[in-house]
Amino acid sequence: MGLLRVMMPPKLQLLALLAFAVAMFFLENQIQKLEESRGKLERAIARHEVREIEQRHTQDSLRERDSAAALSDSEDDVVIIYNRVPKTASTSFTNIAYDLCGKNHYHVLHINTTKNNPVMSLQDQVRGPAFGVKKKPIYINVIRDPIERLVSYYYFLRFGDDYRPGLRRRKQGDKKTFDECVSAGGSDCAPEKLWLQIPFFCGHYSECWNVGSQWALEQAKYNLVNEYLLVGRLCTEFMSFNPMLFPLTRITGKKSHLRKTSEKKPPTKESIAKLQQSTIWKMENDFYEFALEQFQFVRAHAVREKDGELYLLAQNFFYEKIYPKN
Repeated sequence: MGLLRVMMPPKLQLLALLAFAVAMFFLENQIQKLEESRGKLERAIARHEVREIEQRHTQDSLRERDSAAALSDSEDDVVIIYNRVPKTASTSFTNIAYDLCGKNHYHVLHINTTKNNPVMSLQDQVRGPAFGVKKKPIYINVIRDPIERLVSYYYFLRFGDDYRPGLRRRKQGDKKTFDECVSAGGSDCAPEKLWLQIPFFCGHYSECWNVGSQWALEQAKYNLVNEYLLVGRLCTEFMSFNPMLFPLTRITGKKSHLRKTSEKKPPTKESIAKLQQSTIWKMENDFYEFALEQFQFVRAHAVREKDGELYLLAQNFFYEKIYPKN
């Protein structure tokens, strides 16, 4: 079979070649435009991705800053209230906070109520430091054996102490001993004067100050367990919690019992026995023993002794199974 050839006139061949060249030029031009468009698109996508990354970094930074600010505000907003009971070594305890506040970057504020009134008016409660804070205040307190506290207060009113020895006290000049007061049935050593630690823990309810109120006793116990972080006697065991409370560095007891009542004479067994016959002493002592039992329970789960020193236990919990994962 022979090869079929279609012969075109030269003019048509020239036109076909010219059309092919124009078509190729057009295609190359379109391809170049597409390449340029693709480059612009890729650059636009890259700029968009960069902006998104920058925005995410900015948002993350803002969140971190807000979180840090919130944490800082939260830490700064912590208020520890120590509603100190008279003659329970409260001055010794507060002086520890005064000594270390500068070094440990916290503030100490002493609220001195008029005539040492233990009850604040409603308007003073609103003006006080615990009103308006974001976090619930942390309450702590120190207690003392009821009779020991009363004896100390009795002599304090007459002879003062070695903290401010030149200050004239309300009962100064009265030389009657505590035993003589009890024997004579005096008002300054009456069982009613024992009624103080229960109302301090009971609160601002009117019933709290009704001497001998069983309701006040139960309310004081309830508040101690539910409202107070820590309550105990001012002793080495109690002081071991100081790094957690303020926080403070570990300290020695060189200023322990800084304030000592002058001319204090321990009462006789007869005076003690007479006071212990009263219902008021039994209730105050019941509260005191309850507080000590609770303190020992807290201590057993928080403190260990090693080489004669007491140490707070390290953190004994951790977080796990945190969801969502992102």
